[in-house]
Amino acid sequence: MATVSSLGLSGLPLTDLLNNLRTNESQVLKVIKDRQTAAETKLSAYSKLKDAVASFQKAAQAVGKTDAFGAIAVKSGSDAFSATADSSAIPGQYSIQVDKLASAQTLVYAGRADRTTDIGTDGTLRITVGGTEKSIDLTGKGTSLNDLVAAINADADIGVNATIVNDGTPGSQYRLLLTSRETGTQNAVTNIAVDGNADLQSFLGYAGGGSTAGVTVQDATDAQLTINGIAVTSQSNTVENVIDGVKLTLSQTTTSAANLTLTRDNSVAKKAVQDFVTSYNSLLGTIKTLTAYDTTAQTSSALTGDSLARAVQTRMRDALSGAIDPASGATLSKIGVSTDPKTGELKIDNDKLDTALSEDLGSVKSLFTGTSGVGTRVDQTAQSLVKFDGAFTTTMDGLNKTISDIKKQYDATSDRIDQRMETYRAQFTQLDAMVSQMNSLSSYLSQQLSALNGIKSSK
Repeated sequence: MATVSSLGLSGLPLTDLLNNLRTNESQVLKVIKDRQTAAETKLSAYSKLKDAVASFQKAAQAVGKTDAFGAIAVKSGSDAFSATADSSAIPGQYSIQVDKLASAQTLVYAGRADRTTDIGTDGTLRITVGGTEKSIDLTGKGTSLNDLVAAINADADIGVNATIVNDGTPGSQYRLLLTSRETGTQNAVTNIAVDGNADLQSFLGYAGGGSTAGVTVQDATDAQLTINGIAVTSQSNTVENVIDGVKLTLSQTTTSAANLTLTRDNSVAKKAVQDFVTSYNSLLGTIKTLTAYDTTAQTSSALTGDSLARAVQTRMRDALSGAIDPASGATLSKIGVSTDPKTGELKIDNDKLDTALSEDLGSVKSLFTGTSGVGTRVDQTAQSLVKFDGAFTTTMDGLNKTISDIKKQYDATSDRIDQRMETYRAQFTQLDAMVSQMNSLSSYLSQQLSALNGIKSSK
């Protein structure tokens, strides 16, 4: 802003006049700024509405998953095993006894006095696990116990882990342990050989068949259990694909059978439906707030009368009302989810929903998860709105461009006003100087006239 501190020598109120001119000129800036504020407020409102749509889409995706319906509650009668079940499991009771846990094979080598001294030079280490042979090239590398542990553990495919244990025996305290990375007899080491290094072959060589003079073998075991009297063998303590939809995790053996009980758990499905309804009502609440009009104050909200807000409400309502299970004819209202005619919000008849979940779970599941189900319809509708080239992106990109243009207009107008005010200041400065000179001349003439009158009076 230009300074006007040099004005006022003439006694004219030029500073006030210049300030008033700037105030009047700045009214157009206020109009532009108000337009920018309104556009930014509208952009913020669109962002809130988009977030509400995305939240409803997330709820629709959750209720549209098949796992949300037919969940199974699992109860184990023993600490010896635990279980999880997916929706494909069949409710029922199973008698389970764990006779043996699966374990990994361990090879314990004869002790050595030193863990850093090489055992021979170079060589190729070959290890066969579960019928598959893998090799490690030791050419140019160390062959000490430390080096062997590092090389073996660095190979993701070798099938064994290596470590060193100090058992305290003087002169032979360092013992190499090789342990299969997976439990079960099928994952046991059946052969270890070293080519091109006789010393290392003498130390590490193992041809299977149990313990030898240089290697003590702790054999791998398979898990053994009975389920309802049926003998089951597993390579792992995680037992799958034995009971449909159930994954057993074994942790202890038992001396007698214990029960595993599977029951239908409709609380998961009910919560998914409740969350879906809550999210839809939240979306309606957001739309109502952003589009409200105060008749008393006669003030509108950011999106009052906005076409996109109306489109969101209409399309989401259509997605809900058009959903149906084609096989059973089930609709939201038939399973206890209805629309309040006054507010448009969804409400749940819990008794009716509980009955539908208990007596006709398949229809309810299809209504929400089918290709024409509620979850799919809402998800697709929401996606069409929030995707990168959807209605929100198009509208918000256009609004961002408008805001950018308004900012440019504001800056250009502000520069023009500054230039105009500088011109006024220069003109006022000239006027101030001219009037000041005239005042000085007037004062001089008055003094001269007074002097002349004084001379005439004295005669």
